[in-house]
Amino acid sequence: MGALTGVKVVEMAGIGPAPFCGMLLADMGADVLRIERLVAADIGIPVPPKFDLLNRNKRSVALDLKSSAGREALLRLISDADVLIEGFRPGVMERLGVGPDVCSKRNAALVFGRMTGWGQTGPLSHSASHDINYIALSGALNAIGHADGQPVIPLNLIGDFGGGALYLAMGVLAAVISARATGVGQVVDAAVTDGVANLMTMHYGFRQAGAWSVERGSNLTDGGAPFYDVYETQDGLFVSVGAVEGRFFAELLSRLGIGSEELPKQHDRAGWTLIRSRLAQTFKSRTRAEWCSILEGSDACFAPVLDMDECVKHPHHVARNAHVEFDGVLHPSPAPRFSATPSDIRKAPPALGEDTRGALAEWGFSKDEITSLQRAGAIP
Repeated sequence: MGALTGVKVVEMAGIGPAPFCGMLLADMGADVLRIERLVAADIGIPVPPKFDLLNRNKRSVALDLKSSAGREALLRLISDADVLIEGFRPGVMERLGVGPDVCSKRNAALVFGRMTGWGQTGPLSHSASHDINYIALSGALNAIGHADGQPVIPLNLIGDFGGGALYLAMGVLAAVISARATGVGQVVDAAVTDGVANLMTMHYGFRQAGAWSVERGSNLTDGGAPFYDVYETQDGLFVSVGAVEGRFFAELLSRLGIGSEELPKQHDRAGWTLIRSRLAQTFKSRTRAEWCSILEGSDACFAPVLDMDECVKHPHHVARNAHVEFDGVLHPSPAPRFSATPSDIRKAPPALGEDTRGALAEWGFSKDEITSLQRAGAIP
């Protein structure tokens, strides 16, 4: 019994942020039906279904939405849903005949969650783009990286999943609360560019206060400060330090064997080059494992830089069950954690359309209606 048990979600199959949002809701107990095409779409990187982890805890229903029978089946599902999630370009759902106006006539309380990169409106709204483009236009990409290099691409975490999926999830859940109070649903227009701009709120405040430079790698938390950076160790591996506060920086220096009197004052920017040089020289004197034994678990704000294979074996992650094996596949565990209604992984990612008949039956379709859909070619 997850926190969202009883919430019914229809997710239009896509890639990236919309499926991740659906996974978050499904992990928390929502009944998520992923509506697929009869033939798999080109997603750029072919992944066997069992490794398409964003589809865990969902059921796959294949429908031909170009047929009247398929569209009507989708509208029937929508009429019984709390939430619909789609990640198409603006206007696609309308052209399919299942836009917000049509759906709201079938289900006045429906929350219609729309996930796009640029938003439903604006001069770029119909342009094809990806995470890197959205965070570039939103000011985030330029801010990431060292001063002497080009911007560093932070995977597709900031745009697709941070500014996109998480904001969509928050928005649709807020709208569900509203719909349950008022009986009236609404459209949630979640744009990656909007979300990323919102993630930058603190930095806009710093900028206007004169505490943040647009010069990359020159600020407190962008690698400009030597006490908030990554350093190479003797064995060619890396460690991170984030000792921003004075007492934590003092702890770091003490454990490194560096006297504070040997260095410029921590927040004297003119001395940052000297501090960085001394820290780099010191970290190079031992292996990463040796530094872990000296610094890990202290108040020096330290952690080793681990790859994905290493991190699953780290004692902290192991103690918290941060990763779990399900059906022979390793998954990051559901997050966040609930004390009374824990999230879990209940079902492996399905193959395309594998749940079509069972899911339709559970959502109110009779055996004859399902047979009729098959004869019409609307389902596999």
